[in-house]
Amino acid sequence: MVSRACATRRSRGFTLLELIVVMSIVALLASLAAPRYFDSVERARERVLRHNLNILRDAIDKFHADTGAYPPSLAELASRRYVRRVPEDPVTGSDATWIVVGPPAASGEGGVYDVRSGAPGNAMDGTAYGAW
Repeated sequence: MVSRACATRRSRGFTLLELIVVMSIVALLASLAAPRYFDSVERARERVLRHNLNILRDAIDKFHADTGAYPPSLAELASRRYVRRVPEDPVTGSDATWIVVGPPAASGEGGVYDVRSGAPGNAMDGTAYGAW
């Protein structure tokens, strides 16, 4: 009769050893998956940065083709509806960190000729964000 009571009590839950084994397996799987997740988030930020730079450069080119001059600021592109709004730099999280590059001095023009990221540091491929 004692063995029957012991058997019913044992079948109701997990032992401490079983819980430790399961938790260690879950921790091992999480430690394998976490680096891949964080790398994919960083790669996505870099793709969005490249996309935003392409959008801004395309809008600058269209503005120059339409008006014959470069826009005086990035905000002018938004006010003239070449872009809905100035996109944010996904690495810095702000639309105010873009570095504006003026046209070559030989052209005699002013305004925004090119735009670069103001994010510090390097991308996953080793190039600086500001060099894109």
